[in-house]
Amino acid sequence: MRHELYRVTDLPVLQNRTFADPESAQASASADMLLVQDERSGLIFNAAFDANKLSYDADYQNEQAHSGQFQQHLRDVEGIIAKHFKGQELIEVGCGKGYFLELLKGLGYSITGIDPAYEGENTDVIKAPFTRGLGLAADAIVLRHVLEHIEDPVSFLSVIAEANQGGQIYIEVPCFDWILEHKAWFDLFYEHVNYFRLDDLRRMFGTVHEAGHLFGGQYLYIVADLSTLRLTPEQPVPRLTLPEGFTASLDRAVQIIQSAPEQGSAIWGASSKGVIYSLFLQRAGVAVDRVVDINPAKQGRYLPLSGARVSSPQEAMDALPEGANLFVMNSNYLEEIKRMTGGRYVYHAVDSASFQ
Repeated sequence: MRHELYRVTDLPVLQNRTFADPESAQASASADMLLVQDERSGLIFNAAFDANKLSYDADYQNEQAHSGQFQQHLRDVEGIIAKHFKGQELIEVGCGKGYFLELLKGLGYSITGIDPAYEGENTDVIKAPFTRGLGLAADAIVLRHVLEHIEDPVSFLSVIAEANQGGQIYIEVPCFDWILEHKAWFDLFYEHVNYFRLDDLRRMFGTVHEAGHLFGGQYLYIVADLSTLRLTPEQPVPRLTLPEGFTASLDRAVQIIQSAPEQGSAIWGASSKGVIYSLFLQRAGVAVDRVVDINPAKQGRYLPLSGARVSSPQEAMDALPEGANLFVMNSNYLEEIKRMTGGRYVYHAVDSASFQ
């Protein structure tokens, strides 16, 4: 049995894929979300998900490490990994563009990466999905921001546990409780089929060495013994409900922009959150003047479905008048953005309690 939590239509299939022109962006693929909770496992997932719609290529850009704030987060993660896995052989499943893998290698870790979307030259990275057939095994597995993309996460972990013959695992995923508490409706994406709470991850393993929250509570992590993976939880799971007014902050943003159009406005952050936010503002009948991102690979390109063009910070600052409304998609970066822009705008941290 499962019960419905949230329903939304026409989300970008890959929210971090950018396009060379607005026409291609606007014509890009869309799909629906039907977020449900499985009453037996407690897991939350998109029942309308179809993995065949997803295809990752060189136009997919999700690198966050251009930010000093995010680099600090990665150092925090390394601290946890050092505590449990120092001196051990590691495999990073889903190493992406390889930034974290290179950080660990630079610190002396022995690590192999696996990712079909890898673009670099490191011979220690295998450009393929993880399968038993690769014949790889290590003391510990690093699994950062992968499990939310996998249709059957428990089966996937089971494959890893069997292929690796046990060992330890570090898992990091977005925190669904944080999304609910901050009414961050713009943190729900088609590409993320699963949404986890700390209790969900704890229930999956018999032996948990450490678990908690990172990145201002937006992410959660667990260090566990892979050989103690449970296919079903041992205890009954409480039923979840979404908070009242979950999407109400969209109306507030529309109001702010409409009340003073001459003031100018921009969204800061053209990754997942900003993609969804700009699209829903557009569908509500308003458009910001700029969408800004510090990732050079996104600049001058166009976001899926909305067709919004991504500006560099400098381009945006040259165009936006002083006092423009800046919708900051992630409050973790608020102080960094204020410093970068000299504090000359009106800053709205859309995931903060004051904006709900």
